[in-house]
Amino acid sequence: MSDGVGLISLLFFALPGSSAVFTQEPTDLVVVAGQPVTLPCSIPGYHGMVLWLRDGMALGVNRDLSGYPRYDIVGDHSKGEYHLLIQRTEIQDDAFFECQAIQAAIRSRPAHLTVLVPPDDPVIVGAPVVSLRAGDYLNLTCHADNAKPAASIIWIHNGLVLSGAIYSKTLLRDGKRESTASTLYLSPSNIESGQQITCRASNKAAPNGKDASVTIDIQHLPIVNLTVEPQPVLEGNLVKFHCATKANPPVIYYRWAKGGNVIPDVSGDTYEVLVDHSFFTEPVSCEVTNTLGSTNISRNVDVYFGPRMGAEPQSLQVDLGSDAVFKCAWTGNPSLTIVWMKRGSGVVLSNKSTLTLKAVKQEDAGKYVCRAVVPRVGAGEREVSLTVNGPPTISSTQTQQVLYGEKGQIKCFIRSTPPPDRIAWSWKETVLESGTSGRYTVETVSTEEGVISTLTMSNIVPADFQTIYNCTAWNSFGSDTEIIRLKEQGEEEGEDVKRQPARSENNRGSDPVHCS
Repeated sequence: MSDGVGLISLLFFALPGSSAVFTQEPTDLVVVAGQPVTLPCSIPGYHGMVLWLRDGMALGVNRDLSGYPRYDIVGDHSKGEYHLLIQRTEIQDDAFFECQAIQAAIRSRPAHLTVLVPPDDPVIVGAPVVSLRAGDYLNLTCHADNAKPAASIIWIHNGLVLSGAIYSKTLLRDGKRESTASTLYLSPSNIESGQQITCRASNKAAPNGKDASVTIDIQHLPIVNLTVEPQPVLEGNLVKFHCATKANPPVIYYRWAKGGNVIPDVSGDTYEVLVDHSFFTEPVSCEVTNTLGSTNISRNVDVYFGPRMGAEPQSLQVDLGSDAVFKCAWTGNPSLTIVWMKRGSGVVLSNKSTLTLKAVKQEDAGKYVCRAVVPRVGAGEREVSLTVNGPPTISSTQTQQVLYGEKGQIKCFIRSTPPPDRIAWSWKETVLESGTSGRYTVETVSTEEGVISTLTMSNIVPADFQTIYNCTAWNSFGSDTEIIRLKEQGEEEGEDVKRQPARSENNRGSDPVHCS
């Protein structure tokens, strides 16, 4: 071709001033790649050599463009038409074209053929589905490559253009085409699972644009709702737990537990069981797991059950004048009522779980009852004993009857906590604690209520009716004495006088009582 160019220059120099002129010459054109285009060149009356140049390089002489199979010279040769037809234009056709009449030493004005190239189909990284964890920001990148001019990219959701994308472009090695990238950032509040976002790339070659879409898949830990039916429920009835779950990715497995202990042989979303009182305090939990992790939720059951003793109350032994504190820990549902009373008395001493008796006396000793009632469900009670440490107390009939000439007995009843260390009978100059002395014998017997000491006389004589008998008992806290006289059986009843005990175990209700 270099020889041809030299020849052209020579001919232009040798034949100046030729009368041949262009009636048609190429003009600037814009064409989309792949389309045909014709560049006109008419030189009427000219019969010499015609040459087409692209960016200064000769394509061929006259109608011979054999080196360019997409190029052809068309038109009526007799009319001097040498139009250049380019079929299926390509990016290399984006150049300056010029038509020259060699012998006439004329050339057309240079015409620029602009070839527009639509972008390749846009590609969204990660499409067709982009997954992210709930709460994370969404980062989408769309590429539109090999376009001329560079493609513009917009993001569309529900028909609305999204703003805030970052745009960049890269010039390719051919120096003409460009690749474009657009990155879109969306905050978690602007993202919904299942929503579709479209990337639309366009330029002058593709004004309507090309679309690529992606579906957003928001993954999250299982969202769990644990229901319990029915509620409330009586102890011993059937209850159904249902673990309703939304999870993405899907649930892998369920795990059930009660009070922190795994329930074996239950693997689905439902658990049925006959409930007892423990379900009121030990929650049932449902743990749901997918590939992201686990969610655990628990529920207690509103089980109605009668009173149950949490800690058994303890009987007490306290010193005289000290405080006595009883504790009675009942549980029940619905809320229960607690009543403390002394056995044999109708006086309510406390309605709380703790009963406090301040500065106890001997008469406070006895049985106390803690009773709990759950309305319409059930009741329960526990009994405890209060033993008061103090001096002995003797309660006996001051005048006791015997038959003259027969064996006679007089009895001394002693209550003592701690038990008496010593019991003695005395009369005149005689003291007898146990055993036999003459016609007198002393026997002592312990019972649940106390100690009975019996003085037996083998043969009652008249002098016995004139004798005063003393019964005395001692323990570490002190002593008590009772004077007893004998009366012949059959005398007036009015003469039989009893000594009443100074204290009675059932008169606490009239004394001040302190409860907590």
